[in-house]
Amino acid sequence: MTDPASDAAIGERDTFTLPPRFGLIFAGLMATMLLSSLDQTIVSTALPTIVGELHGVRHMAWVTTAYIMAATIGMPLYGRFGDLIGRKFLFLGGIGIFLAGSLVAGAASGMTMLIVGWAVQGLGGGGLMITSQAIVADLLPPRQRARYMAPMGAVFGLSSVVGPLLGGWFTDSADWRWAFWINLPVGATALGISAFALRLPRKPVKVSIDYLGITLMAASVAATVLVAAWGGSEYGWTDPVILGLAGGAALGWVLFFLSQRRAAEPIIPLWLFRSRIFNLGTLLGLIVVGLGMFAVIGYLPTYLQMVYGMSATESGLLLIPMVVGLIGTAMPSAQLISRTGRYKPYPIIGTIVVGITALLLSTLTVTTPVWVVCCYVFLLGAGVGLIMQNLVLAVQNAFPATAVGTATSANNFFREIGATLGTAAVGAIFTARLTDQLAARLSGDTIASIGGTNSLTPSLVRSLPTSVRDSVIAAYQHALTPVFGYMVPLFAFGLVLALLLPERKLAGTHAEMGAETPADRPQPAQAAQN
Repeated sequence: MTDPASDAAIGERDTFTLPPRFGLIFAGLMATMLLSSLDQTIVSTALPTIVGELHGVRHMAWVTTAYIMAATIGMPLYGRFGDLIGRKFLFLGGIGIFLAGSLVAGAASGMTMLIVGWAVQGLGGGGLMITSQAIVADLLPPRQRARYMAPMGAVFGLSSVVGPLLGGWFTDSADWRWAFWINLPVGATALGISAFALRLPRKPVKVSIDYLGITLMAASVAATVLVAAWGGSEYGWTDPVILGLAGGAALGWVLFFLSQRRAAEPIIPLWLFRSRIFNLGTLLGLIVVGLGMFAVIGYLPTYLQMVYGMSATESGLLLIPMVVGLIGTAMPSAQLISRTGRYKPYPIIGTIVVGITALLLSTLTVTTPVWVVCCYVFLLGAGVGLIMQNLVLAVQNAFPATAVGTATSANNFFREIGATLGTAAVGAIFTARLTDQLAARLSGDTIASIGGTNSLTPSLVRSLPTSVRDSVIAAYQHALTPVFGYMVPLFAFGLVLALLLPERKLAGTHAEMGAETPADRPQPAQAAQN
C-alpha cells in the first residue's frame, strides 16, 4: 500500500519547475547579497582618509565595530521573525534600513554621524544575508537549491577582493562618500525588483516577541565583539575593562540560553541543538570558514605589503586567486550535489585542502616567490568553496521549510561570532610574536625610534635603513607564518567533525524536508500568499 503524501512528493519532485520570474528574483537577491557583503570591506582602504577628514582617528575602531556588532545582532532576529511572520516585508525592510544607513554615512559631517549610519547599515546588512538565503530556501527544495547557493557563497569571496579595490578607487579618483552612496542605486533597483517579483507566504499571526532574549543576546554580542576589537589594541588583554567585558559576555550568554528555555517564541530555539547536522555543520563552518578564511584574508595582504613591499592595491589584487579557486570548486560541486543529492564528501575534501593550505602558508619565507603565495591562496579558496554554502545547505535540509530561516540565521550567527573571536585570537598571537621578534633582532633604541610594533606601516618599513628594514621584515615573517601552522591541529579537528557529519540525502521537495526535526518544535500557523 502506497503513502499518498509520498506519492505526491515524488510527483512534485519529478515535475518541478522554477517559480515564476525566478531569474529576476535571483538577480535581486544576488544584488542585495553583494551589497551587504561588499559593505564590510569597501571602507577598509578608504577609512584612513575618512577619519582624517572627519577628525576622528581616535574613534576609527568604532566604525567597523559598529557594523559587525549591529549585523551580528540582526542575523538571528531576521531569521526567526521571517519564519514566524513571513520574509518578504522583512527583506524589503532590511533593504530600506540598509539604504537609510548608507545615506546617513555618506552624508556624515562628523564621526558620530558616520558611526550611527554605519551601525544602521549593519542592522540592515545582517538581515539581507540571512533573508536572501532563506528566500531561496522558500522557493526551491534542497535538491534544486544547491546550484543557486553556490553563486551566493561566491559573492563573499568576490567582495573580499573587490571591496578594498573599489573603496580605494573611490577615495583616490572621486570621493570617499561614494563608498556609501554606490549602495543607493543598486539597492533601490533590488528593492523595486523584489517588491514587484517576489511572492512569498505571509503569516498573519500574532507573535510573542522575546524581549528578554533579544536584550540578553544583544548585550552578549556587544560585549563579545568589544573584547575582540579592543583586546590587545585599545586595552591590554589583562586590563580590567577587557576582563570585565569578557566576564559580562560569558554571563550574558549563559543567561541568554537559559531564557530561551522559557520563551514562547525564542530567538534561537534550543531544539536546533538536538540536530547533529546543525551542531557539527555549524561548528565546522565556524572553524574552517570563520577562522580559516577570515584569518588569512585579514593578515595576508598586510604580510604582502610588509615583506614584499607591495602597495595596498597590489596586495588586494593578489587575493583574486582565492576567488577563482572558490568559484572553481563551488560551482561544480553544487552541480554534483544537485544531481546526486549527496553533500558529505565535499566538506571532507574542503577541510583537508584548507588544512594543507595552512601548513603550506606556515612555510613561507622572505624569499618565497609571489606566484607560490598566489597558488596557496588559490588552494584556500578551492577548499572554502567546497565547504561554505554546502554546509548551509546541509543545515537547511535537516529542518522543515517552516524553520529554515531560524536554522540558516543561527548557523551564520555562530559562524560570525567564531570569525570575530578567531581573527582576534590570531591577531593577539601575531602581535605578541612580533613584539618578541623585534626585541630579539633590534636594540631598544632602534625599536623606540620606529615607534614600536603599533607604528609599523609599509611606507615606514620601506624608508628604513637597509639593515633595520631587513630585520623588521624578518621579524614580521617569523611572527606571522608560524601562526598559520598553529591552525593545522584546529583544521584536523575540523576534519574529524566533517567525517562525523551525518548525511541526509537532499530532499527533492519541500514536503520531504526535516523529517527528523524534534517533535516539540512549535507548529507554524496556516500561511497566506503575499
